[in-house]
Amino acid sequence: MTRRSEWSEDDAKRIIAAHAREGLFVVLTALNDAFGYLPKDAIGLVARALNLSRAEVHGVATFYHDFRENAPGRHVLKLCGAEACQSMGAETLAAQVTRELGIGFGETTPDEAITLERVYCLGLCACAPAALLDETPHARLDSNAISALIAGARE
Repeated sequence: MTRRSEWSEDDAKRIIAAHAREGLFVVLTALNDAFGYLPKDAIGLVARALNLSRAEVHGVATFYHDFRENAPGRHVLKLCGAEACQSMGAETLAAQVTRELGIGFGETTPDEAITLERVYCLGLCACAPAALLDETPHARLDSNAISALIAGARE
């Protein structure tokens, strides 16, 4: 995964200005893409620029699971927890992953290598259980395959 830019209020203001006419969701997405998360300071900047309340911006920012309040690890591992994946052993894999990483969903390993997230449907239902490591899908996962993904991300 490419390391994103460090938070900068000046950069954030430029991004907001460049996307302000496209609306709140586009502005938040551009900020999240640039920095990897939406710092609390960004909420006020967006609210002022778009003439919205902080509550309105915060509501949208916290509704969508891809918007984060904290910087993610170098890699983001998203495990599917939808019905098809559950029926093929996703909960067993999830228990293994949380044990191997020593963290829960929504957390980042102490070495900042991996952020673990739960998602509901990656569209790989026929190939369950599935995960997404950064932007790469992985399907038909088993204990060995998920351990290899984790090891690769930690290198």
